[in-house]
Amino acid sequence: MKRSHFCNDVRTEQIGERVTLFGWVNRRRDHGGVIFVDLRDRSGLVQVVFSPQRNVDIHQQAHVLRNEFVLQIEGKVASRPKETENPKMDTGLIEVEVDSFVILNSSKTLPFLLDDEDLGENTRLTYRFLDLRRPQMQHNMAFRHRVNHTIRNVLDEAGFLDIETPMLTRSTPEGARDYLVPSRVNPGQFYALPQSPQLFKQLLMISGYDRYFQITRCFRDEDLRADRQPEFTQIDLEMAFVDEADVMEVTESIIKKSFSTALATEVKTPIPTITYAEAMEKYGLDAPDIRNPLTLTDITTEMKDTSFKVFSSQSSFKGPGGVRGAVKVLRVPGGAKLTRKQIDNYTKFVEIYGAKGLAWIKINGPWQEDSWQSPIVKFFSDEEKAAIVTATGAETGDILFFGADKLSVVNEALGRLRVAVGNDMEMVDPDAFGFVWVTEFPLLQWDNDSKRFDAVHHPFTAPMEEDLHYMEAELEEGVLPLHKIRSRAYDLVLNGTEIGGGSIRIHNPEMQRKMLALLSIDAEEADDKFGFLLKALEFGAPPHGGLALGMDRLIAIMLKVESIRDVIAFPKTQKAGCVLTQSPSTVDQNQLRDLYLRSTFRAKIEEKA
Repeated sequence: MKRSHFCNDVRTEQIGERVTLFGWVNRRRDHGGVIFVDLRDRSGLVQVVFSPQRNVDIHQQAHVLRNEFVLQIEGKVASRPKETENPKMDTGLIEVEVDSFVILNSSKTLPFLLDDEDLGENTRLTYRFLDLRRPQMQHNMAFRHRVNHTIRNVLDEAGFLDIETPMLTRSTPEGARDYLVPSRVNPGQFYALPQSPQLFKQLLMISGYDRYFQITRCFRDEDLRADRQPEFTQIDLEMAFVDEADVMEVTESIIKKSFSTALATEVKTPIPTITYAEAMEKYGLDAPDIRNPLTLTDITTEMKDTSFKVFSSQSSFKGPGGVRGAVKVLRVPGGAKLTRKQIDNYTKFVEIYGAKGLAWIKINGPWQEDSWQSPIVKFFSDEEKAAIVTATGAETGDILFFGADKLSVVNEALGRLRVAVGNDMEMVDPDAFGFVWVTEFPLLQWDNDSKRFDAVHHPFTAPMEEDLHYMEAELEEGVLPLHKIRSRAYDLVLNGTEIGGGSIRIHNPEMQRKMLALLSIDAEEADDKFGFLLKALEFGAPPHGGLALGMDRLIAIMLKVESIRDVIAFPKTQKAGCVLTQSPSTVDQNQLRDLYLRSTFRAKIEEKA
């Protein structure tokens, strides 16, 4: 049983040759006594012909063939008759005249047609083994393989070593929940599945391996969205004796080669860079879609004395940890044509992101002619109207959308509105790829609920040296001004989605302990959770940094699919389940007993009842 060619590899060059093919019956047609079968494998289709003139017995046996039967075909390649050539098929100029065939397996009638484009996702995932036969899914999986292969080659040529790190490790929850694995041989103790190889790759730098990479599975027990899965794949890398520019340059080489190889698309490098402060100021989000020409304008200062209390109250508001109020404007050129219904829909939209409303002004002409249309115009003085025009560059035919609230709420609401309006008004080229680096993220952010600072990225990110004095500065609103410390972190954003992030790490043990202390992790807890890293840092840790790219997100954007589930062979649902294998599932009580575990789930249900 030896294949001579894949189905889609047979061409006019093979005319007259004998070939052996394997595949599935994609379609069977009986035309005037001659039976035609489109034979399919993962490479594509080829037409095979069962002719009574060539072999009566073979032709007779072919009558039993049905869709998705698995066949072995032997025959001779011939030209198709001129009137039957199919230019839409790669193999459309030839056909294979069958001399013998073997039915390797039959098939039940499929629950859906493989070319059905309107399948529900639950059906697709329940019969994923059939869904994966569909040409689009096979194209997606092959595309992912090519990108994966390209990345490995690029990093190998750059001197990186592919080193595996543990799947069973210590639970150090700092963000999403860990998936826990009970230990049978260590009763009452648990492993955790890694959320990332972060600590191990830092240990590898301390161990002197200098350049590490791994295309690895990671696990996070968190709520799911279209771009989230409980298990996902990331391209993980770490480098010693580098700064931000070095890591970004290597990452750009990965991106450039992947797009060139898989899409024949040129990515211009160096990729543009903006700071986090610039991103939030102009776009409201730290992962901006730079294909969208709309920007935000801060008019907090201009509105501090306005009689419109919604604006003036936020202009003067300040809270602990750098929290402040703000007034911002989204100017939409040509937006005056929006209907009241559309504006009302946008008002409901921003409420999803915490906004209490959406003020607006239609610019139907110069403000001096009383040609502005809005319920709030009456609150503004002539000076304030002039200031709005000067700040925003508003022109006749525009609409201005205003946000006034805490700065974080304003940025989130108007930032999301910017994306929605830009897409709705077709301001964004859907075929373009807009890359941007976002750098200098805050190191810490204030959590008003817990009254403490959290790490914006993770506790191992290095602060910018020029901002370290804020650690010892005088108190502001009762806390140190730690929100002013910028980090040496960087995110790579593509079309408004963060596809990767990294940082230069803390390599000094005293600084690492100081960082943990700022996060309200005392010395005892630090040693309990991170003692192995803290110890390693004391034995000659080099400066180092790295990055992780989300493979699933990257491939989904490259292929322009809406969900990462379309680029993962066996994904989970939004409830973190696999409908194909019916997991997660209950387990035998003996298995639990071996692990010294007992489920309290039924007990809780009975208690509630």
